[in-house]
Amino acid sequence: MAGNDLGSLLGGLLGGGQGGSAGAGAAGGGANILGSLLQSVLGGGGAGGAAQGGASNPLGGLLEMITKSGLVDQKQLDSWVGTGDNQPLSPDQVKQAVPDETLDKVATGAGVSRDEVADQVAQQLPQVVDKLTPQGQVPTASLEDIIRQQQL
Repeated sequence: MAGNDLGSLLGGLLGGGQGGSAGAGAAGGGANILGSLLQSVLGGGGAGGAAQGGASNPLGGLLEMITKSGLVDQKQLDSWVGTGDNQPLSPDQVKQAVPDETLDKVATGAGVSRDEVADQVAQQLPQVVDKLTPQGQVPTASLEDIIRQQQL
């Protein structure tokens, strides 16, 4: 249930900035995949400290998980949080950092392939982090509050 809530939040966040209904629909689907993946990683038993960090500051916990998992290096993550251009994330980086069983679970739930999950996460994650950190710093509010405050 929480994965669907996170997917809905991210779908609204990403869909709102897209031109045309086809772009918004694709963004919403990708956000549901991203939301499911993040919920699996942050809320799953193997998340460890990232899940605990996510309880008090979900975005901070997410960013910590992203760097600890090896998904991106700090410079790449800083580009997403900062106010400049975002460095890209590749599907191969996602596949290397996220356990196969997590990718399979999300892919099965979304009715897509593991490659599609990695591709959607690679496209959406830099945008999500960028939009949730418009001032170039990580807010401490909940994701819902951040989205509401920024009217996204």
